Amino acid sequence: MRIALLTEGGYPYATGEAGLWCDRLVRGLPQHAFELYALSRSAEQERTLVPLPEHVTGVRTAPLWAPADDGRTHSRRERRRFTASYRELVRGVCAGEPEPFASGLYGLAELAREQGGLCAALRSESAVRALEGACRTPGVNRAVQSAGVPDLLECADELERMLRPLSLDWYGDDGLGAVDVCHAAAGGVAALPGLLAKRFFGAPLLVTEYGVRLRAHYLDRGPGARPAVRALLTAFHIRLAGEIYARADLLTPGNAHARRWQERCGAARDRVRTVHPGMEADRFATVGEAADGGEPGTLAWVGRIEPAKDLIGLLHAFAEVRTAEPGARLRLFATAADPDYLADCRSLAAQLFPDEAVDAVTAGENPVTFEEIGGPEAPSAAEAYGSGRVVVLSSVTEGFPITLAEAMLCGRATVSTDVGAVREVIGGTGLVVPPRNPRALADACLSLLRDAARARRLGAAARARALELFTVEQNVAAFREIYLRLLAAGATRPDGEIPFAQPPEARVPGHWTTPTWAHVPEATA
Repeated sequence: MRIALLTEGGYPYATGEAGLWCDRLVRGLPQHAFELYALSRSAEQERTLVPLPEHVTGVRTAPLWAPADDGRTHSRRERRRFTASYRELVRGVCAGEPEPFASGLYGLAELAREQGGLCAALRSESAVRALEGACRTPGVNRAVQSAGVPDLLECADELERMLRPLSLDWYGDDGLGAVDVCHAAAGGVAALPGLLAKRFFGAPLLVTEYGVRLRAHYLDRGPGARPAVRALLTAFHIRLAGEIYARADLLTPGNAHARRWQERCGAARDRVRTVHPGMEADRFATVGEAADGGEPGTLAWVGRIEPAKDLIGLLHAFAEVRTAEPGARLRLFATAADPDYLADCRSLAAQLFPDEAVDAVTAGENPVTFEEIGGPEAPSAAEAYGSGRVVVLSSVTEGFPITLAEAMLCGRATVSTDVGAVREVIGGTGLVVPPRNPRALADACLSLLRDAARARRLGAAARARALELFTVEQNVAAFREIYLRLLAAGATRPDGEIPFAQPPEARVPGHWTTPTWAHVPEATA
């Protein structure tokens, strides 16, 4: 089977989103031929290609970071077609109407397929004027109506980048036109080539979202963005997500939280199937099967140090834990860090917990430590999780909490805030508290630190649940079945052959596939 794996800013690069699970998926299905179609986000990212297995037959890359101008010029008739389609697209964006958006999108795609790239046209004056006309339409969002010339130019530039897949040379008999399944590793722009392959060639489209791209867009657009630009781009992402969810043959969210987003944006329930991400359980087997249960009185936190993780709230919660249990410790292990937020956390820790010393000569020690995975005391993530009696997650927003699932594989009791897919992941094997509530977080941590037997029971149950639901093997097995179902449900292959029309043994030469009368001499017959 030929599978086209579509990514944006991730696999097959060494750094990027969804890179790890894509690599595990590809390596776990060596019986299939994978073709990678990657949209890159930076020149630096393109220099770090990961080693690929032999059954990856090709890699095509298209940059979204560099200005694109193919120098393509169109005739007057083609310009009129472009203007009409682009006007439909932006009208659907501004007015929130899915039909004009889809009509304009596919009209632009057909024009690009027939006449070449649209990069210059999407940045042209006619495109900006069409966008301005759509923004001035009565009844649209007030923020959109207030868009000025700088806002329109910035939006036109961003729309060209997001619509750049329309102008690629990936659609043909040597590309997406000949594959059996298009598998988008994310929604949004990453799934746009698969949407066009389904439109042009009828290729089945599978969209996997472990982090919903629409949700990520809401979180990424900071307060510094202009209101009109923010409103326009958000409206575009909403319309694109709705079209992808409506046309995809199957959606595989990684958790119920992502599934609710998809269904809210128009996905049909009968075409949505939850497939949990898979992790390498062997990495955590030594810690998970050990009997020590971690250091008594120690809380561990693992993850990226950034505002969404709310370490400020965790430090305030630990101050109450420390008051009730003077011997408690908090170890923070960073996989990466926002420098400014890390400095704020260090400053707060120094204020809340002055270095303690037993006498005037001995150096003091702070009960809160900031460490990195790979350091002398935690050379791996497993040792980091195993260092604590309880693992804490204090986030104010999450998608699928990978660190929580890894802590469960290590057999640790967990205390988590009720965000994202946390309840779905732990399933009753840990304690859950409201976010931004240091007092509730402190009380939950104290209850497990003071009851070691309960912490061990919860840790054992958590490890059993993680081994059942969150391993690489269950993830790969699910996609193996999904690929076969999509291929069987599809119409025909590009060469006209119907999948599974004949049993496999019919292709093997031998006497069991040849009629008995074929072996009788001609005269006797």
